[in-house]
Amino acid sequence: MTAAASALATTTMRTAGLLGILALAACAQPYSEPQQVQVSNPSVTYKYRTDQELVQANDRAAAYCSTYQSTHRTATFGTDPDGSKRVVFDCVKSAAVAAPPTVAVAPSMPPNQTYTYFTDQELLDASRSAQNYCMSRGSSQVSSTITTNPNGSRTATFQCVPR
Repeated sequence: MTAAASALATTTMRTAGLLGILALAACAQPYSEPQQVQVSNPSVTYKYRTDQELVQANDRAAAYCSTYQSTHRTATFGTDPDGSKRVVFDCVKSAAVAAPPTVAVAPSMPPNQTYTYFTDQELLDASRSAQNYCMSRGSSQVSSTITTNPNGSRTATFQCVPR
C-alpha cells in the first residue's frame, strides 16, 4: 500500500468514526416536543349515478363534516370502472360564523330557488347556495326537481320548507 493510499484510508476511517459518533449522539437526545410530519383533514367519498344522488351526497357530506366542526368542500370527482361517479369531500375548519337570524317562512308559499348548470361542480355550488338561502330564512332546503334543457344544460329547482 502506498503512503497516499494509507493516508486516504486513515482519513476515511476517522471520518466514518466521527460520523458514527455524531449519529449516536443524535439518537441519544430525544426531541423535546413531537414533530408534526403530516396533517390530513377528514374526508368522505360517495358514489352516485344521478344528479339527485349527487345533491344527496352533498347534504350527507355537510352532516358528516359538521361532526368535526367543519364545512365540506368538494375535493375531486371521478368515474369508477362500473360507470358510477365518485365525489370526494374534504372537511375543512372554518372561522366561526354567527348563525343567521331565524325568520319564519310561510308554509303555503315557500320560495323556490332555480339554478341552471352544466357540470356536477356547478350543481353542488347551486345546492349550497340554495341551502344557505333557505337556512338564512329559518328553513331546511329540499331539492324538488332536476330537468334537462334542450341546450344540454340542466335546471335544479330547490324549495325551502319550514323546519
